[in-house]
Amino acid sequence: MPNLGVRVTEQEVSMVLREKGTQETKATPKERVHQRILIVGGGTAGLTVAAQLRRRGVEGVGVLEPSEQHYYQPAWTLVGGGVYPAEATVRPTKNYIPAGVSWLRDAAAEVDPDRQIVRTQGGREIRYDFLVVAAGIQLDWHKVEGLEATLGRNGVTSNYRYDLAPKTWTFLQGLKGGVALFTAPGTPIKCGGAPQKIMYLAADYLRRKGFAKDTQIIFGSAGTTIFGVPEVKAVLDRVVARYGIRTEFHHELVAVDGEKKEATFEFTPNHPQVAANPQAPRPRVTLPFDFLHVVPPQSAPDFLKQSPLADPSNPLGWVQVDKHTLQHVRYPNVFSLGDASSLPTSKTGAAIRKQAPVLVENLLAVMKGKEPQKRYDGYTSCPLVTAYGKMFLAEFLYDNRWHPTLPINTQKERYDMWLLKKYGLPLMYWHLMLRGRA
Repeated sequence: MPNLGVRVTEQEVSMVLREKGTQETKATPKERVHQRILIVGGGTAGLTVAAQLRRRGVEGVGVLEPSEQHYYQPAWTLVGGGVYPAEATVRPTKNYIPAGVSWLRDAAAEVDPDRQIVRTQGGREIRYDFLVVAAGIQLDWHKVEGLEATLGRNGVTSNYRYDLAPKTWTFLQGLKGGVALFTAPGTPIKCGGAPQKIMYLAADYLRRKGFAKDTQIIFGSAGTTIFGVPEVKAVLDRVVARYGIRTEFHHELVAVDGEKKEATFEFTPNHPQVAANPQAPRPRVTLPFDFLHVVPPQSAPDFLKQSPLADPSNPLGWVQVDKHTLQHVRYPNVFSLGDASSLPTSKTGAAIRKQAPVLVENLLAVMKGKEPQKRYDGYTSCPLVTAYGKMFLAEFLYDNRWHPTLPINTQKERYDMWLLKKYGLPLMYWHLMLRGRA
């Protein structure tokens, strides 16, 4: 989970937290704080690690997180599909800061791993012995020309924002035909299946309402295929064919004109037409729409891009860690997991659930002067909703290796998997994962 770019005022930063179980902290300009373990980010990854550390009896843990609200973002697909209340996806952050962990309610502005300091937007200078970077992902709306000006209007929406997911449902209900356009960017994104899940729900909704024959559904994706795992692709190819969805791969959304209801795409470098003549300007195509669901380009938060922790070979700024131990490749007292890390797997909560115990075990080993031994195999999973009442579970490891773990046929669209998505996973998230129990 990202920290959603929330900025805090000096007045907010200076507040004393008196919630039960949370150590009181005050912030004043140029305040200097020391944490044995500093966790940057209080989203899914940060809170899960904090909870597991406390369950191991570790003291001196602090979580740097500005947002008063914590969001269960996987349910925003269902919010956009009209079957889940948005308010059920948000709870107070204070309720999930583990007892004995300091909540530093502020946002990171700079990381100096050579001096072991994190500077914050509120003026703090936090020194640490060990650092866990769990800062989430940044939504780069601004990289699509005209998008920010029309979000939430003119039929343009996105389930990647809390306030916009209900708009998706509103606009979908108003769609009686025309073009329903769904996009996916070329950058890594949180929940790689999310751009498609709402598309399949929309297609099923239009079928049920009798508007499918009058609606052209288009998937404009910068990717090269519907899904990189062959076993998953086989299922989704059938779903796409069932709904008559037109797929346009190698298409990167670069501009949106909400008033004209037009979306402009640029061919990606691996588009056959571009690959045949790489020196020529990349062609662009403009598609009309009546409904547009956008997934924005994404990257590491800016303060990480500008830090020595970032992978110098990747302009998106992911924290460069060993993909098995989650330890930084140059700073042995730094670890990272989740969306901000360079781990070459899908950025999902399920991945974090498997990464967190590996990170905690290896961090504790390093704190004792030992080498990290625990290894993460790249496991991630994506609950792929394909219709109202239908879902199948994609599970895989590094290198897109199919890895089902349940004693059922997970390549089949199932009603019980839909129940898992709607009811089981939220319960596990709030009551087990964020408590360090799963």
